[in-house]
Amino acid sequence: MKPSILVTCVLVALLASCTSIHTNPAEEKAFAKVRTVLETNCVHCHGDNRLSTMPPINDTQALSKLIGSHWIVPGKPEASRFFQVVTFPDEIPGAMPPSGHAISKQDVQTLRDWIKHGAKVPVHNVKLVPQGPLPRSI
Repeated sequence: MKPSILVTCVLVALLASCTSIHTNPAEEKAFAKVRTVLETNCVHCHGDNRLSTMPPINDTQALSKLIGSHWIVPGKPEASRFFQVVTFPDEIPGAMPPSGHAISKQDVQTLRDWIKHGAKVPVHNVKLVPQGPLPRSI
């Protein structure tokens, strides 16, 4: 085998092993529940057509930029603005979704658990697509 082919094969093998080291199937499965909550309750307004003043949640790359800031404090759901606004009563300005239709207790627990366990997102970028009806009153 020529040296250049050998080097290419070694690089491909190394890249493949690095990807598998960073991809944790349990984390991917755990994020699937979070993804459902986000796509059902958040992405309608915080997705591709959001106002520029809204934090983006249109894919996991955008979501990961919120992690480690005041928006999502890994390990500390109650200190995370993202978690605070979904637990506000509807009467409080800033409650999310801003609809008079709070997210379910089960969805709140899913977000709490995700943040408490480090707010991990998949290594590869995942597009988040709105699911179901727009969660706000007209």
